[in-house]
Amino acid sequence: MSEDAAGDTPAWTREHAAGLRRDDSNVAPIIYPPEERIDEDLHIWDTWFLRNRDGSIAEIDGYRVIFSLTSPSNLLPGKRHDVATIRYFYSQDGEHWTTGGTVFDGDTLGQRQWAGSAMYDPEGDEGEIYFYYTAAGEDGADELTYTQRLALATGGTVSTDGGLSEGGASSDVPSDSGFSIEGPWDHQILLTPDGDWYEREDQSRGMIYTFRDPWFFEDPESGETYLLFEANTLVPEGTGACDDPVWEEFNGSIGIAHSPTGDPTEFELRPPLLDAVCVNQELERPHLVVRDGTYYLFISSHVHTFAPELEGYDALYGFVADDLQGEYEPLNGHGMVLTNPANAPFQAYSWLVYDHGDELLASSFFNYFDYNRPNLDDVSLLPEDEQMRRFGGTLAPTVRLGLDGKQTNVIDTLDHGHLPLQREALPKSWWDAESKDGGDGYY
Repeated sequence: MSEDAAGDTPAWTREHAAGLRRDDSNVAPIIYPPEERIDEDLHIWDTWFLRNRDGSIAEIDGYRVIFSLTSPSNLLPGKRHDVATIRYFYSQDGEHWTTGGTVFDGDTLGQRQWAGSAMYDPEGDEGEIYFYYTAAGEDGADELTYTQRLALATGGTVSTDGGLSEGGASSDVPSDSGFSIEGPWDHQILLTPDGDWYEREDQSRGMIYTFRDPWFFEDPESGETYLLFEANTLVPEGTGACDDPVWEEFNGSIGIAHSPTGDPTEFELRPPLLDAVCVNQELERPHLVVRDGTYYLFISSHVHTFAPELEGYDALYGFVADDLQGEYEPLNGHGMVLTNPANAPFQAYSWLVYDHGDELLASSFFNYFDYNRPNLDDVSLLPEDEQMRRFGGTLAPTVRLGLDGKQTNVIDTLDHGHLPLQREALPKSWWDAESKDGGDGYY
């Protein structure tokens, strides 16, 4: 890669990525199927919390909420992205999740909705949700398309009275659920790629095009409001950005937009936080953990999206800087934080990291098990019943991660879909020495 190929943007370089290796510090244990999935009628994959504006996990009358991309479980897993629907699930203990229904009950943007983030504002009417999502596909197109825009839905509210208010929620929400998210929603496109900092679809030369995964973030140091997202850096052909022109097609980046007024409905594009030009095409689901003034930036990526002559993995990758728009360096020297075992290389994906006191927790979804072929393309070569059997389609075990400066390590795992809060966010009766966890911080 030539010097400073993307201007002043911090880079994940080929030199960094050349050091990627599985070792005892970054390999998760083998995952086995749970006795029960969260919902036997659904495939569940990319998942995120309902959060407060400051990034903490929202608790509403004792409930916490997650959102997931879903499809019917009788669908071949490889087809699920084409019909993805966002549903919500709620829990009072972080272990047992109840399906609440679809988030949106009608008009949306895009042919289907992909991952994003959700922010809860308790000061709004009845507690308002700002729901950021990827509008995938062109509205009204007859054929399936892959246009991607960053969208926002507002107007949704939370009810915990055991029933639905008039005018309300999706038709598949049980009326005695105790928790519901209700519309109507107003949808708008927030951002599209500018064709300068961020590549438009018609400019793409790579295997995959990305402008998706909006993640709301309020900077605790400055109080400023931002959106992070996945994108591709524009690399015009013939500019010599990489030593090998083929590598130029691998141009993933982590984008950022700023709200000048703090209004969570208005954002302006800013230059990328990080790029992986010549290294990787797809830096998925970017998100941040801030600890003691240090910024930890996490993404997920695939083995097949690394540029030629680099050996990467389906894995969680991370970077660290002293401020939001600082000089990000890869954690552990190469960037890999957590990956799957060599004999189960696709068992989990789409990790989301959150702070839990002295450690980090990483959630993900249970992907393909009993499967060790070199890539996921070979899944389609299996008989359909084997494709269905080997797809987990539910939340994976939550991984506990140690964090020490610029180094991370895998500690162990919790159960499938066990997503505890920090001890200090819980009522004392849930975690004192006489109660459920014996004082170890989990319940």
